[in-house]
Amino acid sequence: MSGWMGRLLVLSLFAAAMAYVESAVVVYLRQVYGITDLLQDVPTQPDPLIPVELGREIATLVMLGTVGALTGRTPAARWGFFLYVWGLWDVLYYVWLRVFIGWPASLLEWDLLFLIPLPWWGPVWAPVLAAAMMMAVGARMAWRSEQGFVLRIDRVAWLLGALGAVLALYTVLAPSLNALPGGLEAVAQARPTTFPAWLYLIGWGMVTVAGWRISKGISAFSRLPEASHPG
Repeated sequence: MSGWMGRLLVLSLFAAAMAYVESAVVVYLRQVYGITDLLQDVPTQPDPLIPVELGREIATLVMLGTVGALTGRTPAARWGFFLYVWGLWDVLYYVWLRVFIGWPASLLEWDLLFLIPLPWWGPVWAPVLAAAMMMAVGARMAWRSEQGFVLRIDRVAWLLGALGAVLALYTVLAPSLNALPGGLEAVAQARPTTFPAWLYLIGWGMVTVAGWRISKGISAFSRLPEASHPG
C-alpha cells in the first residue's frame, strides 16, 4: 500500500487501534476514581497521578507525530498525515467510549479534554468539530504536497490561524485561567458553567480557513523563475 490512499487506510487503522487503547485507559481511570459525572467526580485536589497523566498525553502526541512522519513523503505531507491521524483518533476515542460505557450520551456532554498546561473543559462537540477540520485539512495537505504542490503559510494564514487558535483555546481554558490566581488547588476545583460557543466557532472558522488556504498550495511550476531574455 505505497499509494496515498493505501497509506491513509493504514493510518486510519492505526488511529482506530490507538483510540481503543486511549479510551480503555480512560475507562480504567473512571473506575479507579469512581467517576460517573466529570463535573462532580473529577478530583478537586492536585493528584499524585497527574504527572503520569501529563506524560501519557505527551506520549500520545509523540506517537501520533511519529506515525505521521513515517507515513508522509514530504515535510508538508508528514504534517498533514499527523493532523489527519490526530483528528481521526480523537473522533474514534469518543466512539469507543460510547461502545464501552455509553458515554457521551450526547455531544453536549461536558468533557475534560486535556491537561497541558492547564485543564481544558468543553462540550464533546467542540473537540469533535476540531478533529473533523484536522482530518480534512490534514488529508488535503498530504495529498496536495505529494502531488507536487508547494504548501506555504502566508501572512493571511498566519494571522487567521494564530488569532483563531487563541480564541478557540481561550474558550476551553477559561475556567482554569480564571482560577489560576488562586493557585493550583483553585485550578483543580474550577468547573465550567457555560461555554461561549459563538466565540469557539469564530476561532474554529478562522483556523479552518487558514488551514484550507495552506493546504491548497501552489503549483511547483508557478514558482520557477522566468527565463531571462537578452535586452
